[in-house]
Amino acid sequence: MRRPNPYASGPLDRAAVIRKDPALLDARLARADTRILPLWQAKSFVAGPREAPRLAFLAAAEAWWRERPGAEAYFLGVTDEIAYFAVDLSAIPDPADDPDLAGRGEFVDLRAVGPLVPPPEGAMMAYARGLVWWHARHRFCGICGHPAASADGGHVRRCTNPDCATSHFPRTDPAVIMLVHDGDRCLLGRQSRFPPGMHSTLAGFVEPGESLEDAVAREVFEETGVRVTDVRYHSSQPWPFPASIMLGFHARATTTDIRVDTDELETAAWFDRSFVAGRPDSDAFRMPRLDSIARRLIEDWAHGLI
Repeated sequence: MRRPNPYASGPLDRAAVIRKDPALLDARLARADTRILPLWQAKSFVAGPREAPRLAFLAAAEAWWRERPGAEAYFLGVTDEIAYFAVDLSAIPDPADDPDLAGRGEFVDLRAVGPLVPPPEGAMMAYARGLVWWHARHRFCGICGHPAASADGGHVRRCTNPDCATSHFPRTDPAVIMLVHDGDRCLLGRQSRFPPGMHSTLAGFVEPGESLEDAVAREVFEETGVRVTDVRYHSSQPWPFPASIMLGFHARATTTDIRVDTDELETAAWFDRSFVAGRPDSDAFRMPRLDSIARRLIEDWAHGLI
């Protein structure tokens, strides 16, 4: 078994039995050992030194968070008999000025601390971020427009219109991401928004009526003009920025001439395996983020694991 990608394989048992029973949920929220993961404007709450931050928790038994506007607990799961809930505190104007939060930590973007926190905590942070983000943007029923209320511990929003009563479930957008190679070279692209020198694998969203393999081939051809075959699955990664699941593949190129779609990429080029495997990051050439499946795909190929 391959090691999990960052943000995957978190420590929580999602415990569907608990999330579907309001009495069990209330009992868990009343326990002194239950922990709250607060979020503010999609940022996670961390404490400790900046070079080694740790996820900071609140105790569910603290009463103050329940009084904040819009605060609602969403059940994440259980580990070691301890239950975890996420709570969105975005209505607080400035957490640094809040007397119940000041001095206990700070809210930071997961992308800034994801590579620094222990992997189990990173997975919990990504899970909480994705769930809270979905709730904040699905307050109303998409069918009839009536308010939708959280249910099943936050894993459903149900239309409050009794004539509709449609259940809406957290959204995850499938995206393919692929390492394309022709043997000893890999195809990497660069977007203008990337940091200086950074190159990455190609990626794109899966369209309706499309298989994952077809999405890989289509995206590669649309962005670079390269044709591929032998599309094989590698691994996946939750990517809550804002709501994707990255489905990793590798594919073998059958053509090598590049025709860049400048609406998608700034440049694209072939890179030798020896160049990628042995070159340190610099403004001339930089690998993708440490917490990304893109980097994992490139490194596995460069070291002969693909």
